[in-house]
Amino acid sequence: MNAEKTDARAVIVISSHVARGSVGNRAAVFALETLGFPVWAVPTVILPWHPGHSRATRIVPPLDQFKALMADLERAPWLGEVRAVLSGYLGEAGQAEAVASLVAAVKEKTPNALYVCDPVMGDSGGLYVPESTAAAMRDKLMPIADIATPNRYELEWMAGAPLPDIKAVTAAALHAGPSTMLVTSAPAMMAGGIGNFLLDGSQALLAEHRVIERPPNGLGDLTAAVYLARILSGQASVKALQSTTAAVYEILARTAKRGGDELQLETDAQSLSHPMAMVQLRHLLHPGRDKRA
Repeated sequence: MNAEKTDARAVIVISSHVARGSVGNRAAVFALETLGFPVWAVPTVILPWHPGHSRATRIVPPLDQFKALMADLERAPWLGEVRAVLSGYLGEAGQAEAVASLVAAVKEKTPNALYVCDPVMGDSGGLYVPESTAAAMRDKLMPIADIATPNRYELEWMAGAPLPDIKAVTAAALHAGPSTMLVTSAPAMMAGGIGNFLLDGSQALLAEHRVIERPPNGLGDLTAAVYLARILSGQASVKALQSTTAAVYEILARTAKRGGDELQLETDAQSLSHPMAMVQLRHLLHPGRDKRA
């Protein structure tokens, strides 16, 4: 079959790989394939498990080999199959340049292809990657992204200021670069809640649910992948946000109820397609509409 004639549905996912667990590529690839999208998976680092569990071996591919592999993908005869690129955790700062080059090659082949940047760099405890790696994501990948999915703390680091409320998050998201910003772990307006905040050129939306203490890792990876799948399926952003938040929250709640230390995606795969959890969706004032001509 001529790859040029194939409908572009594949997603290139570039992130960490763990042997045990549901974080990084393990979460994103499972979600995208479950939702019907073929995936080309590129590991940026290989770990036995999430380093939050304990210190363990960390294998980062030599940068020249990583760049060579990414260059192979750029000239692959099947590149026309690719509809989107999703990047997450990077093993080192130099990988950002190769990711940006691959994104450019995909967009040259398929101009309407999407690039989603999940700038995985830290959480409430601070950065957990070297500052040079965080800066590479901020400076090389965020500016070329169509959609970015930082958590609140990552957005704080990139903005260089605390974001104590949704107004501050909105202002930071507006100036972050990408035309669509999906900020996870955003401040909620409901008591005891947490939210996913979406800002694009025309709307500001907040999808909220109750906080679940000590959640397992991988929620951001899963959110980015599920939201991308919803958009690629043709869902409007408001529906995509609501259904993505419901799916991830439902899987989180079920995992927590079982006492799992990792998201149990294989058990709760149905939640990805048909979530039943209720989330509160709020339409907020878009900052662009707050200005007078």
